[in-house]
Amino acid sequence: MEIEAAQSSNSTPNFKLFNRLNLHEFKDKYVITAVDSPHQGFSVDRFHGQIEPLNGDGVMGTPVKTSTIYGVAGTIRLSMKFVACNKAVKRLTPQEKKDDAYHRNLLKVVEATPGLYYSYVTDITLNFQRRFGLAKERMSKPIWKQADPRYVWNRYLLEELIELKSTELLVKDSPAGITLMSRRCTRRLGTRMWRRGANLDGDVANFVETEQLLEYEGFRCSFLQIRGSIPLLWEQIVDLSYKPRLNIINHEDLHGDEGTLNKEYASQMEKLQSVRYESFDFHLHCGNSNLDNLNILYDQISEVFEKQRYFLVDNEGHLLKEQKGVVRSNCIDCLDRTNVTQSFLAWKSLNIQLQQIEVSPSSDSSSMLVEEYDKFKNLWINHGDEISLEYAGTAALKRDLLRYGKQTFGGLVTDGVSALSRYYLNNFQDGLRQDAIDLVSGRCSGSSNQRSLSQITGSESLPLLPVASALLIGSLTFASFTLNQVGRNAQQFVFSVACAGLTAGMLALVKTNGRQFCSRPRLCGLL
Repeated sequence: MEIEAAQSSNSTPNFKLFNRLNLHEFKDKYVITAVDSPHQGFSVDRFHGQIEPLNGDGVMGTPVKTSTIYGVAGTIRLSMKFVACNKAVKRLTPQEKKDDAYHRNLLKVVEATPGLYYSYVTDITLNFQRRFGLAKERMSKPIWKQADPRYVWNRYLLEELIELKSTELLVKDSPAGITLMSRRCTRRLGTRMWRRGANLDGDVANFVETEQLLEYEGFRCSFLQIRGSIPLLWEQIVDLSYKPRLNIINHEDLHGDEGTLNKEYASQMEKLQSVRYESFDFHLHCGNSNLDNLNILYDQISEVFEKQRYFLVDNEGHLLKEQKGVVRSNCIDCLDRTNVTQSFLAWKSLNIQLQQIEVSPSSDSSSMLVEEYDKFKNLWINHGDEISLEYAGTAALKRDLLRYGKQTFGGLVTDGVSALSRYYLNNFQDGLRQDAIDLVSGRCSGSSNQRSLSQITGSESLPLLPVASALLIGSLTFASFTLNQVGRNAQQFVFSVACAGLTAGMLALVKTNGRQFCSRPRLCGLL
């Protein structure tokens, strides 16, 4: 919680950040106060949801319960009581209660989502280069005004309340701190299959700015990369198949595979004179055991890559270099192959940075970090897992390729399990997850003045996995049983053939109507 401290008329505003708060629960309201300053805070009416500052009055009366909390993620207006905030829930209709139960479940899904970070110390929505260049006037503003709204995951939740992964390497026996910080854009948040490509405003799914920070003997260095879904209007709706059909919208309804999408992307990039586009077939060159072949890609882009540079400040705070451009990497999901490629480029940049700081006069300082390279790789492996968990629901694939430079048998088994988990989540869980994300990001409101879910969706979809499984398993079991009786008489043979035909028909029915068995978002459309 951030509160403006008292100041004179001519002084610069002074905002104090409190990291320990008290939550006082009364029958008619909640009161949140700072532990270090009990007269500062605000109250929330439990009947109407109105928020009022305390204005130095402090807590009046005896609360039913007092708890210590460490921040307020925000508020969201629903007709429900997630923290017993609206006692009018008792007067809801049966349909409204059903909607509230669904919204409550969505909030629990968000609460369990990994990778949502905050910091009491610094603004993690801005990279080091941007923070360094901030004017003093902006630095005197509250943190929420300094932040880049694209990367504030709870920006919508904060509207009524407002006016890290790291490791240490050893370089020449001196500690060098390496920090990875990824900022996921909130403009097209979602799950792997329900948020693909771009929307009509040009915002893309899974857009992530990743910053690698190096701190060594007072020098501070920042290197930025970005990833994002291919910026075309395209979709890949789940339908129980392992790889659903890919559809490029507004391009004569093109259908096809990843290659078709790549060609369309390349044709659009040719129209941009200020952008260098480089296509690289990761599977062809690297496969499962040739990670060193990424040097083929680096040889193609090295001149431009090194001209783009990085951001560097010396131990006296003087600006030495600025990053002039950025590499945007993407594969179909912007997860597994993208993470391997970004880690490779990050390592190349780290070598160049250490040469600039004059840690090593050689052309490649990686030799002096060979014993520390495993720490660096593990940092990027964990980083890839975090991004993959948010978008796909599982850890990243190709982890062994990054760790060992080749795919191991154990890695193949792990990737197989993760691939099956993604299939299950994409088809039978991600519709719910997508609704949860849309609700807390403000893309759609769950307030009582919105249409009921029954009006939004019309008829309910089938009970997903249980129905599909029951149809298939039941048909296969019955067909197997009857086939065991074949040979006893001709009548039994005809009956067995009929059962086999029924099973084939059930399989065809499930395949043809695959989308009806899959979990779909109920609150918002695809674009």
